[in-house]
Amino acid sequence: MTKKIVLLVACLLVGKLTIYAQKQQPNVLWILTDDQRYDAIPAFNKILHGRENSALGYVESPNVDRLANMGTTFINTYCQAQGCAPSRASMHSGRYPFRSGIYQFEYFNNNTTNSYPLLPEEMVSLGYQTMHVGKLGVRIRTLKNNNAVKFPVYQVDIDSKIVENEGLPEWGKQSIVKEVNGVKLKKPLRNVTYFKDSDGTIYYKSETLEKENPQLAGMAKEAFDKYELFYKYNKKKGQPQSVFNKGVLAGVSPQPSGKTRDGHYTTAFVNFLKNENKQFKVGNTTFNGVDAAKPLFAHIGYDFPHTPVLPPKEYRERFQKHTYKIPELTDEEFKKMAKAFQKRVNSSYSDDFTDEEKQKMVQDYYAFCAYGDALIGDAVDTFITYSENKKQPWLIVYVCGDHGWKLNEHGAITKNTPWEMDSHNPIIVVSSDKKKFPKGKVVKDFTEFVDIAPTILNAGGADIYSSKFSHLDGLDLEKIATGKAPKRDYVIGESHHSIGPRAYIRTKDYMFSVKTRPNSKRGVKMDWAMNATYKDLDPALYHTAKDPNEINNVAFNPKYKNVAMKMKKKLLDIVIGDGRAEVNWGGDNFGKNTKAIGTKVHKSNFAPNAHDYKLQLGNTK
Repeated sequence: MTKKIVLLVACLLVGKLTIYAQKQQPNVLWILTDDQRYDAIPAFNKILHGRENSALGYVESPNVDRLANMGTTFINTYCQAQGCAPSRASMHSGRYPFRSGIYQFEYFNNNTTNSYPLLPEEMVSLGYQTMHVGKLGVRIRTLKNNNAVKFPVYQVDIDSKIVENEGLPEWGKQSIVKEVNGVKLKKPLRNVTYFKDSDGTIYYKSETLEKENPQLAGMAKEAFDKYELFYKYNKKKGQPQSVFNKGVLAGVSPQPSGKTRDGHYTTAFVNFLKNENKQFKVGNTTFNGVDAAKPLFAHIGYDFPHTPVLPPKEYRERFQKHTYKIPELTDEEFKKMAKAFQKRVNSSYSDDFTDEEKQKMVQDYYAFCAYGDALIGDAVDTFITYSENKKQPWLIVYVCGDHGWKLNEHGAITKNTPWEMDSHNPIIVVSSDKKKFPKGKVVKDFTEFVDIAPTILNAGGADIYSSKFSHLDGLDLEKIATGKAPKRDYVIGESHHSIGPRAYIRTKDYMFSVKTRPNSKRGVKMDWAMNATYKDLDPALYHTAKDPNEINNVAFNPKYKNVAMKMKKKLLDIVIGDGRAEVNWGGDNFGKNTKAIGTKVHKSNFAPNAHDYKLQLGNTK
C-alpha cells in the first residue's frame, strides 16, 4: 500500500513537472537592424538567387548565416512602411499603418479609441521582464493633464539617447555645447553633431560654431579629412560636396571595434545579463540587471548600417579590396517612373557621384554590415548561454532592417519607396524547440512585419486568437511555418514619408502602388482615391516575374490593364475601406512632429473583410 502511494505521488509530481515544462515561457531576444538591405546576408542571397554574394559584389555575415542554419528563415518578408518610425510602430503594434493611423514620423499617443497596448506592454502582462537597448524609433506618448509625455515602452530602457548623452559613441549630437577644447563659446549652441576620436578628442561639425568662433575654424574639415568622410550631396540640384553636409555615406570609424554606438549597445546588453539581480552602469547612468525570477523579453535596436556609415578600420580596409558593380539609371527608366518615385529619386540622387565615390559608398556600407554581424554574434551567444545555464527555453527573432536601402538602384540612395530593395526584409526565427521552428527550414510564403508581435506573444503564452487580440493584423510565424495559417497571395503597406501618401500591394509576379490621399488633412476626403482618375493616382506597376529589378513601369501599358485594375481595386478596398483609421495627433499634416495630444479617430470601413489574403490576377490580356 505504501509503495502504491509513493508511486502515485511520484506520478503526480512527474505530471506537474511535465505540465510546467510545457508551459515554461521562453526568454526572447528580438534583434532589429536599421536600413539594412537583405543582400548584405549571404544566406539570403543563396536562397533567393543561388549565390552568396550580392548582385553588386562581396558581402559577409557569418553570424546571421549561422542563425539561418539554426532556425527557420522567412525569406519573403516585406515591411509595411519604408521609413524607420512607421515601420517600427507596425512591428511593435502588430498593425498596418492604415489601421493604427501611424503613417510617418508623427508623435502619437495611446489615449485614443483606436489605441491598444504595444508588444512590450503585453509581454509584461504575461509576466515578462522587458528591456531595450539602442534605437527604438517608436514615437509614442501618453496624455497627462492634457499634455503628451514620454511613455515607458520597456521596463529597462537603455535608449540610444542615453548612450549618446553619456558621450560614449563615435558620433552623436550634444544637446548644449558651451565649451570646445577649452574654448568658451560666445553663446551656447544646441544639438551640435560631433565625432569622438579614440583618444577622447571631439570634433564638432557646425558651420555656425565656426563662424561665431573663428579660432575653431577648420574643425569640421579636420574631421572630414581624418576620417575620410563622404557626405551626401546632389550635383543635380547644384549642391556641392561640403564638410558641413548631412548624411555620412562613407568613412572610417573614429573608434575601434566594440567602442562604437552599436558596440556600446552590445556591451550594455551583455552587462545586463551578467549583472543578475544587481545594478550596472552605462556611462554614469545606473540600470537594473536581469531579474532571474522572470522570463526575459529583450530588444536590441542596432543603428547599423544607417548613416553615418562608419565601419571600424579593419573592416573597412578588408572591403576596400573588393570592387563592386554599381547599378545605373537610364533616361528611359526615369521617364516611366511614377511621379512620386521621380520626386524621391531626385531628392536622393546618387547617379552623378563619381565612380570612386560610388565604390567607397558601397564598400563601406557592406563593411558596416559585416561589423554589425560580429556584434550580433556576441549578443546571441551571450543570450543563449544565459538561457541554457538557467535551463530555460529561448527564442531569437532576427529582422534584417526596419526597411532596406538603395545603393544607386534607380539612380538613388536612401529608402521610402515600395521598390524591392526598400521593402524586402527577411526574418529568421531560432528556437530551442526545433519542432516549432525547425533547423535550416526556409519558408517561401509571404510574411510581413505585422507578424512579429503575434509570433512573440504566442511564444510568451498569450491566446492571440482571443477577442483581446482581435486588433492584431499579423499572423503567427509558427503557424505559417507549419502550413496552418492562411496563405497570402499578396503583401501590403502604406508609407508617406518623403514620397507622399502612397500604398502598395505585391504578389509573387507584380508590384503595384498608388497615391492614397490628395493632401495631408486627416479625416478629410478619406475616399478620395476611390473617385480619383487613374492618372491622378500616379500608378506604378512592375511585372517582377519578368522585370525583377523593377525598371519598366507598365502601369499605362494596355497589355497590363486587367492586372492593374484588379490590383488597384484590391489595394484601395483594403487600405481605404477595410478599417482605415486617420488620427489628428495634434498637428494638421502627416509626418509633422506633432504634439501628440489629438485623440479624434476618423474611420473608413465601406469594404469590410476586403483583406482576405486572396488575389487571383490571371493573364495580362
